[in-house]
Amino acid sequence: MSMIRDLRAVVRPSLRKTAPLHNGYDATRDPSTSSAVVDCAVYRDGRRLAETDGTCRTAREAMLRVREKGGFAWIGLHEPTEEEFAGIAREFGLHPLAVEDAVHAHQRPKLERYDDTLFTVFKTIHYVEHAELTATSEVVETGEVMCFTGRDFVITVRHGGHGSLRALRHRLEDDPELLAKGPSAVLHSIADHVVDGYIAVAGAVQEDIDEVEIEVFSTPDKGSARGSDAGRIYQLKREVLEFKRAVSPLLRPMQLLSERPMRLIDPDIQKYFRDVADHLVRVQEEVIGFDELLNSILQANLAQATVAQNEDMRKITSWAAIVAVPTMICGVYGMNFTHMPELGWTYGYPMVMGFIGVVCFSIHRMLKRNGWL
Repeated sequence: MSMIRDLRAVVRPSLRKTAPLHNGYDATRDPSTSSAVVDCAVYRDGRRLAETDGTCRTAREAMLRVREKGGFAWIGLHEPTEEEFAGIAREFGLHPLAVEDAVHAHQRPKLERYDDTLFTVFKTIHYVEHAELTATSEVVETGEVMCFTGRDFVITVRHGGHGSLRALRHRLEDDPELLAKGPSAVLHSIADHVVDGYIAVAGAVQEDIDEVEIEVFSTPDKGSARGSDAGRIYQLKREVLEFKRAVSPLLRPMQLLSERPMRLIDPDIQKYFRDVADHLVRVQEEVIGFDELLNSILQANLAQATVAQNEDMRKITSWAAIVAVPTMICGVYGMNFTHMPELGWTYGYPMVMGFIGVVCFSIHRMLKRNGWL
């Protein structure tokens, strides 16, 4: 594992310089630098300090500016390596367990407290656009945002190619009254930003489910088999399950931030966390509803496939019953015995053929009337 980490540390800087943008959002860090730091600035009284005073290249610079000028530092990173994050962790006294989680990612949403630092993990969700939903379509893509919140600093660590916080930072800088509340205001804005993303993705997933539901209960085209939508439904159900894993564990941390008094959370900001928790509850209910609805659609699809198979078997059985009549009569007269009645009769052949036709027609009418054909 250490060899792999060392290799990644060597290769990653070159990859960061050429990483593309996807669908208009910031996929990686600033392409002009190989550092994991996307942005580093100092804020005082809700305003970003001037370029010469507020913009920093290292964590040490940020802390020196905070101690000299006051306010708080906000450092944003994208997929840092252990070596890149080690200096920041030492400078701000971050707990090793939280640092390990932030570097290696793949954590479930949670809220942990280490001394005078809150460590929050958010799962970001991005809806993957697709022209047509198939059995292998990727519907949602997940990422992670970790947030270290202290008295005079905020450190955000982002993993994945979506969920950029650059636009969020700009919006906060345009609202100095809110930003003046300190690091807790940044934490709330990140939580609100993530949950708003959940709401948008939930609406898009709802449209996919509606589309599948309409196709399942619509009249199938000729040549299309009932039950052929099962693969798409199952794939959509798996994507909804991934969505659910991002939403459900975050509810408890948001309730704690909105209900339990914390020294690092401004009381005025704590009220806003209640609104985020309410939105999250609504999204969770929608995702649970998606899962239950997909279960019903899948069962209906399989039931339709079973009904179609039964109809096919009834038709096959009906035609077998009709064919059995001439088969039996022809089998009798095909035995070629010397002394068989009607063999020498002139009208024997037309009479037998007429009898076969009448019986087969009668059976066909009866089966048709009973709905078997």
